[in-house]
Amino acid sequence: MNHFWRSEASSPSASAPSSPPTTPDSRSEYGVVPADHSLNSEFILVIGGLGFIGSHTSLELMKAGKSVIIVDDLSNSYESVFTRIQELAAKHYDGNRQKMPALHFHKLDYRSPSMEFLLESYSEWIRSTSASLTPSVAQGRTSKIKGVIHFAAFKSVSDSIASPIAYYRNNVCGLVDLVELLGKHNIRNFVFSSSATVYGTKADLGRPLREEDLVHHPETYIDGEGSPVTAEPVVAGLQSPYARSKYFCEAILADIAHADPAWRIVALRYFNPIGCDASGLLGEDPKGTPTNLFPVITQVLTGARAQLDVFGTDWQTRDGTAVRDFVHISDVARGHVSALASKHDAAFRTFNLGSGTGTTVIEAVRSLEAAAAQPIPMNWAGRRAGDVGSCVASNERAFKELGWTTKESIPQCARDLWNYVSKGRAHK
Repeated sequence: MNHFWRSEASSPSASAPSSPPTTPDSRSEYGVVPADHSLNSEFILVIGGLGFIGSHTSLELMKAGKSVIIVDDLSNSYESVFTRIQELAAKHYDGNRQKMPALHFHKLDYRSPSMEFLLESYSEWIRSTSASLTPSVAQGRTSKIKGVIHFAAFKSVSDSIASPIAYYRNNVCGLVDLVELLGKHNIRNFVFSSSATVYGTKADLGRPLREEDLVHHPETYIDGEGSPVTAEPVVAGLQSPYARSKYFCEAILADIAHADPAWRIVALRYFNPIGCDASGLLGEDPKGTPTNLFPVITQVLTGARAQLDVFGTDWQTRDGTAVRDFVHISDVARGHVSALASKHDAAFRTFNLGSGTGTTVIEAVRSLEAAAAQPIPMNWAGRRAGDVGSCVASNERAFKELGWTTKESIPQCARDLWNYVSKGRAHK
């Protein structure tokens, strides 16, 4: 039976406990320790695990048999999401008559000193000095955390233009400190949430974007005609501080992996995750004003907004509105599970997570109109700062190396989203 506990922050102790904190002097404000077996589990740490992508990924990790630690400061998410993940995972395992993996939650900012104490709390000290031990174990510390997925970046293009310092401080400086801390605790399996915005104006090349279109060190690959080509690290037209922060983070991670091949770092370049879990329990429910297309459309459908502003009707596309590569959030979440399990030789590797198919804004609107059986009023507005006309992924590398491909269609994304909205699951 799961039990909840609450504790207040205090100074970390000099020695690391051998199990997750459960005492009043723990640095975590909230936590969950499911069954006794959880103390012997190996974990995946999901930072920002109650947000849109993080919550769906946490659920898919549990479905894949992984014990999960969620860290989230609730600045852009709700504590109730944790309960929903727990309910859905329990239902999955009840149906399969299997024991559910462990699920822990710690409410804290990933940039706070509390992170070091949390990592120490999931570490064990090795007393043996056997010559057969690896260098990391020989140092005396091994972690129960076997992989980390980092979702805690700020992600609004428009907000980044208005507040660039906040974006660089959280997204870039926070990442540097986090990775240094993980290395100190011998945790080197790291999945980074990147973005298709790192391609900048290369998105307008008129073809699906390949990972080789943006590299951080020279990389040789075979082109479509079977000839070897060397890609050089060239950046073109990053359109916002948000995009630049993601590019800087990728470059930093690539340099870290280049210097220390013991790391296994995957950067997943998201295109446009949409939809929600088919149960209707998990969805995109940000605090504040949403900027992504599908949450804005749902606000119009529910009456929270009078109309949808369509930014740009003169793009060089089939109907004049911008083309995006929309991909179901559950497909994106499964991409993270595949990335953690990947056996690639490179210390740093990038993968696109996209459907490979472009959908215009108007086509996306029509899909939600069909799902909701009601019209969506639109206002034709000018182009928005930081936008590009078209952005579509090539997902060939993810298919070949991760065995990942999308399963859900745009109409299914719309139906799942409307199911979530019509059930009133989002906070008002």
